[in-house]
Parts: sequence; structure tokens; C-alpha cells
Amino acid sequence: MRHFNTGAASAKRLVLIVGDGLRADLLFNLNPFPSVPDSSEIVAPYLRNVIEKRGAYGISHTRVPTESRPGHVAIIGGMYEDVSAVTKGWKTNPVDFDSVFNQSHHTYSFGSPDILPMFARGAVPGRVEAWSYNEEDEDFTKDATELDVWVYDRLNELLRNASTDATLDAELRGEKTIFFLHLLGLDTTGHSYRPHSKEYMRNIQVVDGIVKDTEELLRNFFQDDETAFVFTADHGMSNIGNHGDGNPDSTRTPLIMWGAGVRGPLPDSVPSSHNDYSAPWGLNHIFRRDVSQADIAPLMCALLGLDLPANSAGVLPEVDTSKAGYLDPKEGEEGKANAVVANAKSILEHYRVKHRLKRSHKVFFVPFPGLGTLGPEGEPGANHILRLEHLVNLGKWTEARKEAAELIQTSLEGLRYLETYDRVLLRVIVIFGYVGWSLYSATSLLLRPAQRFSAQTSSKIHITINAFFLLIFTAFCLLFLIQKEPWTYYIYIAFPCVFWRNVTLQLSDWKTGVNGERSLTIPHQKLVKTGTLVLVSLQAMVLAYRHRSIWSAGFVIIGLLWPTFFWPKTLTKADSAKSSILGLRSQWATACLICAIFPLRDVEQREDIRFIILGGLALLVFGGLAVVRLGNQQSRTVHYLQLFLILSSILVSSDSVRRLSAKEGLPLINQLSGWTILALSSISPFLLTFSSSSSSSTNKNTNTNTFRSYPRAVRQLTLFLAFAPVFVLLAICAEGLFYLAYCMVLVLWVRVETGIRVGVGRVSSSGKVNKGIKSKESTKGKQDEDGSKEKGKEKGRFGVGVEYIPQAEDVRTVMFFLFFVQVAFFGVGNVASVSSFYLEPVYRLVPIFSPFIMSSLLLYKILAPYVMLSATFATLNYELGLPPFALFLIALSLTDGMTIPFYLSVTDTGSWLEIGQSISFFVIASLLLVWSAGVCALGTWLMG
Repeated sequence: MRHFNTGAASAKRLVLIVGDGLRADLLFNLNPFPSVPDSSEIVAPYLRNVIEKRGAYGISHTRVPTESRPGHVAIIGGMYEDVSAVTKGWKTNPVDFDSVFNQSHHTYSFGSPDILPMFARGAVPGRVEAWSYNEEDEDFTKDATELDVWVYDRLNELLRNASTDATLDAELRGEKTIFFLHLLGLDTTGHSYRPHSKEYMRNIQVVDGIVKDTEELLRNFFQDDETAFVFTADHGMSNIGNHGDGNPDSTRTPLIMWGAGVRGPLPDSVPSSHNDYSAPWGLNHIFRRDVSQADIAPLMCALLGLDLPANSAGVLPEVDTSKAGYLDPKEGEEGKANAVVANAKSILEHYRVKHRLKRSHKVFFVPFPGLGTLGPEGEPGANHILRLEHLVNLGKWTEARKEAAELIQTSLEGLRYLETYDRVLLRVIVIFGYVGWSLYSATSLLLRPAQRFSAQTSSKIHITINAFFLLIFTAFCLLFLIQKEPWTYYIYIAFPCVFWRNVTLQLSDWKTGVNGERSLTIPHQKLVKTGTLVLVSLQAMVLAYRHRSIWSAGFVIIGLLWPTFFWPKTLTKADSAKSSILGLRSQWATACLICAIFPLRDVEQREDIRFIILGGLALLVFGGLAVVRLGNQQSRTVHYLQLFLILSSILVSSDSVRRLSAKEGLPLINQLSGWTILALSSISPFLLTFSSSSSSSTNKNTNTNTFRSYPRAVRQLTLFLAFAPVFVLLAICAEGLFYLAYCMVLVLWVRVETGIRVGVGRVSSSGKVNKGIKSKESTKGKQDEDGSKEKGKEKGRFGVGVEYIPQAEDVRTVMFFLFFVQVAFFGVGNVASVSSFYLEPVYRLVPIFSPFIMSSLLLYKILAPYVMLSATFATLNYELGLPPFALFLIALSLTDGMTIPFYLSVTDTGSWLEIGQSISFFVIASLLLVWSAGVCALGTWLMG
């Protein structure tokens, strides 16, 4: 890919200062920290003075994900990475594309070991030098401003060394030099104390002082005014101290530029450049110029006269002739025009490269209509370049910028056209896959097995159907092979072909069933009624991702309305059963109403040790009562150990929270104790094996002394106690109380389901199903239409001699299960966002920055309730006398009712909040529903 130079340099050197995690409003606002006693009205007086007297400023709008890697790539590389690139590396993050640093003569970078190496390794060897502190210095329990001070000290040390090193002095004084100061303190402080804290305010003040000292240091060293300064942030931060999603507080970052080649402040324009967001700044009299984050890269190139990075899609603000940008080049309008023309040619070149690649691979390629070609082999946009160069030769600088603006806009539209070229095809394939899966699951359950697998089915029809779908699959594979598509395309097309083939076969078999019968497992009228309720319920759960109160309404419905209006009246007819049913009903309603409280709580929670202790004590008391009531002697030793671990977690967490709040750091003994409690509690269920072996050493039959050999109630209690310490050690507030209430609902759910089905004769008192399970032994000796006899037991889908026939009540049970899958995530305070998790509790175990371990702990806390759900669902499946995975098969046929709406709502247009939310909703819903499959498998293994 060709490079294009931005023209003559306006500055000899440039200083890029990135305040990692700095929110724009907290830097610009007047009195931004009203909750902090004696806080200053202006938190960053030096930068404020620059805005008012010497520089240009505005908002740099980032894209999702609002993380450090994509943010720095946009600032320094001028491009927006693919979202998946955020997971390319936890530590070094190697960048495999061009950057402003790589185009400089020399770059000196100082800061975090997680950021600097990604640009040093991707540049020409020796061009980018990096000084970074140790990873162990990124301690969330200590004063993070020390990291920022370290950066300034290293810069100061470098300049001092130049006084005794002539070679270094010459390199520093060379042109096209960049100094990069990455200040991580704000991000670390925001995660630890949140952005409205006194600590965050103080860190902004420290950064402001470093900016002032840096400018003074460089002015004294170089003794000139040939330095340009750029101050910005890679991302902002939400009120709870996180980032990553499209929250406006995370996507709006400050941009302040001053020095050589940068214009000074201008009076505000008409219409005003300000809005409600900037009203509290007190800067309404000064023109505000917003940019996209990737636009900073070409701005830096223009200041130093560098070639634009090959992959840059950033657009100079000077492209828009209707309002002022940031540059004030020595050549005036000619300098602006030259930079803008280079910007247009660079983006067009980006389009041309992708255009050639697509054209060489696509069989029926349709070029972007907005960029014509000169001749059959001409390059796209050739006519635009001819007009642009003609205007430049005539010295019509303003007209040239306007023409370049049109070319840039058209080229960006062309890039988007090429990047989304296969979107319609892929969306259709994926939707067909989703729908095919739903239909396959539904027909497998609704069509009568005898008719569906009739031996009368014509083999010719089977051959025709198989050949048809094989032909479709082969045709697509050949097309993808010719077009050199990614391997994932082959998987995409395989799923709909397989699912629709099976659906077609099943419908064909059913249509030609025995004696022409075409019956369903659920009567038509009840099927329509059940289907309507399912559809309404699934869409309500979709809406609940945006409105958390719907989860609370769901608990009210299943806890009060369902028992009142839909429980069979026959349950309370018998006097002997009436009292027990009423007692169960009151317990169920109480537990559901308690659970309904948690989704209504504010998602922006503060660390509250009182609720943490209360939750731990509640888990300890209820767990102890359950152990005593269960009275299982063999398991009591393990249960006592688990209760001791809960008590220990309360004590350790209380002390850790106190010390961290007092900024005393995390003692090693607390950290080791926390990890020990977490490890022992996690493996405690497997200790039942040893407990059983020791208590039954005199028993000759010891081959059943395993976790699965205990009664189901013992196993459920053991799992409940095993994960209780997680909701103390990793709790920020009331998660322990939610875990207790949630588990109570699950335990009662089993009793409710079995109770109401026993009451109506659907399940025997021993838990054996009276209806819905068909033994194929009953078909023994029956003749098919060919006169042949079935010999012995026939193997069904669930085992020898067993065939499951779903009932309408089973569908309702599955809807409860899907509801509990969602509530397990949202009930603890999470919102439907990839960054809705709190980091404060993690610092009690991992005070040093370690994203892999921290993410693992957060994930462990999220998944812990699902272990109890898995055990409960497997127990319920057993108590209802159903074959393994019977209810799960129904769940599989319903899950796409949520994923399809979320998939169709995914967008990459609109605000970044809308874009981020649409992606988060789909990802979280898909992961939760996929995890439900693991839940069922885990529960069957644990409780089987």
C-alpha cells in the first residue's frame, strides 16, 4: 500500500500525552467533584488555561470496545481494529499494522508495559524506544499517581542523560520526533475508587501538573517553540469504574492541542458548537471542535509532515471548510489543502487495495457505484484524483479541500460497502440456521414418534431430500472455495443445510405415517395456547434486557399469580393435602417475592461491608440449619468444613475491605487466606468421597462411596455450601443474600412442580411418570405393515425401551428454567453489558493488574449460581420421572425465540451506546443460552 505525505512540517517534535481512562466531563466541568469536600472549581487549571488562551479543544469520540488496546490503535494508528483484536494478547498486544510512530524519525515512549510494546514491536527496529515500569507496579491497592510520576521522571532522566551523550542529544533534537507519555494512573484509580472519588480528582490534578512540568522541561531543553502538544485519552469510564461498552461516559474523551502548528482559541460559532453536555464546562464562549478518535493520527502526521499510516482511516478536521479545524500551518491555506489532499488519496488507496482484493476473489463482484473507473482496467476514483490535482495546480485551495472532502466521504462509503459486502448473505444463512434449528427441535418433539419413523416412508423421497440439500451445501462450498472465504463460512452454511434437511425428512415421514395418521404430541388447541404464552414470555425476557423491572414482575407472576389462578383446584380438595399445599404455596410466594427485590436495586452499587457480612451470616445460619435438619452423618464432616469456610470468608473479607478502604494495601496473609478458602470450598464436594470412605470403612461394599452415591438432597446442600464463600469473598454488596434467595426458590421449585403434578395424577407419589413416557416394551409383538414383528425392546432416543412424549406442562416448566437462567445473571446486579462487573471485590484476591486472573474470578462468580441451577434441573427431571435431557430438548427448541430478535437488532450504525448495547445483548443472551446446555450436562453428571 502506498504512503502519502501530509506536506511541510509545522513542528519539529510532538508530545502525545494520553491520560488513560480520563472522562471528558470530569476534566472540563466546573466543580466536577461536588461530593468531595473542599474540591476545586477547576480541577486542571493548567489545561484549562491552555484551552482559554493558547490551544484548540473538543471531544474525541471513541468507538466500542472502549478498551486501551483499540483506543491507542485508533489514536496512533488512525484505524479502528476489529473488535476481536482486543483478545489478541493480554500482555504484549503486538500490533501488525502501520502507525504514526513508525512514520516518525524517532519515538520515545514512557508508560505501561501493556501498551508500549505493542507499538515498539510493530515498528521499524530501533525507531520506537520504550521505557516501562514492572507489571507488579500496577497495584490497585496503592497510590496509582506514582505510575504517572514515574513516567515524568523517566522523561526528565532521558533529557538529563543527553547532556553527557552527544549522540542522544543529536537524536533528541532531530526533526519528526515524538515523545509519548502514557499515564495509566487515572485508569487504575478509576477502577479502584471510581471516577467521582477524591482519589480520581487528585489523580487528574497530578496529570495536570505533569503536563505543565513536561512543557516547561521541553522548553528549557530545546530552547524553542517548535514543539506541538496533544493531550487526550484512550477511553473514558462509567460511574461504576468500568469501561468497554458504548456508555457515553466511556466514549467521550478530551482532546486538547496546542503549540507549534496548532491554532489558538476561537470565539464560539453560530450556531453554537456547544450542547447540554458541554454546558457545565463554562467554556461556551470558546469554539469546541469534536473529532473521531482515529482523526488524531492524521492530525499528528500533519503537524510533523509525516507520511500517513498505511491503514489510517482518520479524517483531518480541516476537510470541513465550514468550520475551523485544529491546524495552523506555516503555509496557511495551501498547507491545509496539501494535508487534506494527502488524506483523501490515502483513504482512496485504502479503498483501492480492498477493491482489488474483492474483485480478484468474488465470482459475481459488483463494484461500489460511487467511485467510477478510468477505462476497463482503470483504478476506482481516477476521475476524482484528476479533478483534485487540477484544483491544486490552479491554487484553488478551498475548492480543493471541498473536492477532497467529497472524495473522502465517498471512499469511506466504499470501504464500508466492501467491508459489509457479504453481510446480507451471511445474515440470511445465519437466520436460516436459527430457524432451522428451532423447527428441527420442535418437530422432533411434536410429531408422534410412531408416525415419524414409519417404515412405510418412501426411500425415494429420502434420497431426493438428501441429494437436494447435499447439492446446496456442495454449491456453496465450491463458491466459498473459489472466493477464498474464511473457514467459518463453511460452518455457517453447514448448519442450515443439516437442520432443514432433518426437518424435511421428519415432515416427510410424518406425512406418510402409519394408516395416514398425523397426530401431534400436544393437541392443536393446547399447542396454540401454549405457543402464544411461550412467545409472549420470551419477548418479555428480551425486553427485560433493557428494563430490569420485568425480571421482578416475572417473580411476582410465578410466585403469586400462577399459584392463584393456574394451580389445579384439585390440590386442596383433600384435607390431608390442603395444609401441606398451602404451606408450600406460601413458602414459594415468599421466596419469589424476596428474589423480586434484587433486580430492582440500583446497578451502580457501592462496596458495603455491612451487606457483605449480612449475606455471609445469612448463608451461614441457613446452611447450618439445613445441615442439622438433613441429619446425614456421613456428610456432616464435610458440611461442617464448608460452614467453617463461610465463616472464614466473612472474617477475611471484612479485614481486607477495611484495609483496602484505608489504603493500607492487601496483606499477603489475607490474599493467601482468600485463595485458600476459595480453593477448598470449590473442591469440598469431592471430599464427600473421603468422608464416606472413612465413615463406612467397616462396610464391605465401598464401591459406591462417591459424590453421586449420596442422596440428592445431600448433594444439593453440599453444592450450595461449596459456592457460598464466593458470594462473600467476591461480593460488593448484597450478592450473598441474592444467592441464598435464589437457591431457596430453586429448591422450592422442585417441590412445587412435583407437588402439583402428584396432585393431578401426572406423577406418582414415588416420582414415576404416569403420562408422557412411553415404554416401547408395550409395542413388543406388534406387527408392522410388512408383517414383521418387533423383537424385544426397541431403543428410543432416551435409552432402551423409553420414548419421551412432551406435554404442555413440560413446556411451562422449561420456560421457568429459561427464566431462572437469565435471572441468575441479572439478579446479582449485572446489566446487559460487557462491562457491568465490579472490580473492587477482585482486589481482595488479586491486587496486581492481571486481566486473565481477574476475568476468571469474575466469570467464576457469574457461573456459580448455575451449578445450583444445574443440580436443581437434573433433580426436577428425575423427580418427574423423565428421561435425562428430556426437558432440555424442549428448551433447545425455544431458545432461538430470544437469540433471533437480538441477532436482528445488532447494528453498527447510530450512537455508540446503541451499537454497544446491541452487541452486548446478543452476546450475553447467546452465551447464557449456550451455557444452559452445559448446565444440563453438568446437572445430569452431578445428580445422575
